[in-house]
Amino acid sequence: MDLSKIDPLTLQKAFPGMQDDEIHQMISIGILKEYPPQTTLCHEGQIEDVFYIIIDGKVQVSKHINESQLRLLKYLGNGDFFGEMGIIHEVPRGASVTTLVPTRVIEINKDDFKVFLEGHSSMSLAMVREVSRRLRENDEMAIDDLRQKAHELEEAYRQLADMEKARSRFLATIAHELRTPLTASNGFVQMIQSGQLSGEALDSALEIVSRNLQEIITLTNDILFLQEMELILPKFIPVDIGAIVVASVEKQRKNAVRNQVSLALNIAADLPTIHAAPRSLERAFTAILDNAIKFSPDGGEVTIDVKAGPDLMSVRIADQGIGITEDVLPHIFERFYHVDEDSQHLFRGVGLGLSIARHVIEQHQGAIEVTSTPGKGSVFTITLKRLSETP
Repeated sequence: MDLSKIDPLTLQKAFPGMQDDEIHQMISIGILKEYPPQTTLCHEGQIEDVFYIIIDGKVQVSKHINESQLRLLKYLGNGDFFGEMGIIHEVPRGASVTTLVPTRVIEINKDDFKVFLEGHSSMSLAMVREVSRRLRENDEMAIDDLRQKAHELEEAYRQLADMEKARSRFLATIAHELRTPLTASNGFVQMIQSGQLSGEALDSALEIVSRNLQEIITLTNDILFLQEMELILPKFIPVDIGAIVVASVEKQRKNAVRNQVSLALNIAADLPTIHAAPRSLERAFTAILDNAIKFSPDGGEVTIDVKAGPDLMSVRIADQGIGITEDVLPHIFERFYHVDEDSQHLFRGVGLGLSIARHVIEQHQGAIEVTSTPGKGSVFTITLKRLSETP
């Protein structure tokens, strides 16, 4: 390419104070080249021996912060230069430089660059200024990085602290939920063994022991199911969603009777078959029903409606219980979050049921929504896509 066509003003922008004869000397030792977009001229970490001055075009300078993160440092255009640091100090490139548009540059090799630099004070001064500016920029970026890392570290510590609190609460709750039925059952078993109970009292004691053992089994299964959900992908098969809901309702019949809650089940006719993991989906519906019954301490009715629309299947579970306040509503699906009491009632639980339910519904590409009025009850609506193939 013809170096005589280079505008001297471009080089004077890069090196203020350079005389015309110095500019012509610099041009004479350089090679004018043109590169297409996405051409890397400087390679981070490599030893290279070329100094570049941009005549026209645009490049970006980027640097790896770590193995997976690439940071854009700046853009350079007409009259800017780069590549001097690695040559002056004979070290690997500190960053990569890549063209963004067709770009013309003057390239000067290391030996010619050093000789010219030693003989021209104006260029040396420009280099000193540029190096100082870049060091200042690097310091500012380093400070910004440190601030960002400090913020990330602070956030990580906060999350660890929250996790530790949640773990402690979980362990305390688990211990309580196990100790209560175990202690009660142990007391009744001792009374039975000693012959203190007979007739209806014996039958009642055995019923309590059986119910307490079932609570322990349910709690253990929930914990194991959580672990299983994170390790094993569910197997989806064609299923009748109505049959799954019926099975969930039947599992909660005794629980509903104990809490003086009536269950009203309405299943639309001719429901389409969907692809689902029946065991997981049944557990999700059972957990929501259990929640509806538990938080209906004064009795009432829980209605379960199963319907099919053009694109979605819906299961609506509505109770007449204590309802959910606005401050609690955003947290009810969080793992280990549970309500211990309201103004009049105490509630047992570890906060796993609704968390399991949401996870299962999301695995089925569905959604679960809640509306609630404190003192009047809550409505859980589960929607599932009418799938023609396995998710």
